[in-house]
Amino acid sequence: MDRWFLIAATFLALMAGAGGLAVLRHGRRSQWTAWWMIGVFLCQLGYLGIRGEMRAACPLRSIAEIAVFLAWSLTLFYLLVGPMYRISLLGVFTAPLVALFQGFALLPGKLAANPERITGTTHWGETHAAMSVLAYGALALAAVAGVMFLVLDRQLKEHHLKGGLFRFLPPVRELLVSLERLLWLGMFLLTIGLIAGILMPHENPGAWKHVFVATGVWSAYIALMVVKRVRGITGRRFSLGAVALFVLSLVVFAFV
Repeated sequence: MDRWFLIAATFLALMAGAGGLAVLRHGRRSQWTAWWMIGVFLCQLGYLGIRGEMRAACPLRSIAEIAVFLAWSLTLFYLLVGPMYRISLLGVFTAPLVALFQGFALLPGKLAANPERITGTTHWGETHAAMSVLAYGALALAAVAGVMFLVLDRQLKEHHLKGGLFRFLPPVRELLVSLERLLWLGMFLLTIGLIAGILMPHENPGAWKHVFVATGVWSAYIALMVVKRVRGITGRRFSLGAVALFVLSLVVFAFV
C-alpha cells in the first residue's frame, strides 16, 4: 500500500513539472503547480505514515527511505517558502527533483516490501536522523534557488529578456536573499541534527561515521556563508557553491 502512495506522489510531481513548463512555454504562469505539489505532499504523508508503522520508527533505515523522506522535506519547504518569498517558478524547478528522488526509491529492490521493525530506538537517534534529512530538504531547495539564479544570470548575459521564463523569474537580488535564507535555515536544522547525533548512544565506533561526515558537510556550508558575509562573493559563485555543496554532500552520504 505504501508503494502506491509513492507512485501517486511521483506521478503528481512529474505532472507539476511538465505541466508548469508547458504552460510557461506559452508565456503564461501555471496556476496548478502549487496544487499538484500539495497533492504530492499528501501522498508523501500517506507513504511515510504507513512506512513508519511498518518500521515502528521514523522510516530512515535505507537509502531509498532517506530519498523519499528528503523528497517530502523538499516539498514541505517549497510549500512553506515558495509563497512566502513569492518565487512563483520554484515549484517548476522543484518538482523534477522530487520526482527524481522518489523515482530512485521506486527502482526494483530499493524498498523492501516487508521492512524489518526497528527496536531499541532513542529520542536522540530519531532526532538526529529526522533533523538531518529535514536540513537537507532546505539545502536542496537552496540548490534549486541557485539553479534558478544561474538560469536568470545566463539569460541576462545573453539578452534573452522576452521569454516566458525570464518574465516570471524573480529579480536577481530576491533570488540571492532567498538562497541565503534557505542556507541558514538548513544550517540551523543540521546543527540540531549534529547535536542530537553527538548525544545519542553509540554502541560501536562506526556509529560516529555519520556524525563526522555531517560535521564535514556542516563546516563546508559554514565556510561558504562566512566567505559570503566577510569577504563577499559574486551571486554566480555563491549559487554555484550552494549547488556544488549539495550535490557533493549527496554523493558523500551515498557511500557512507
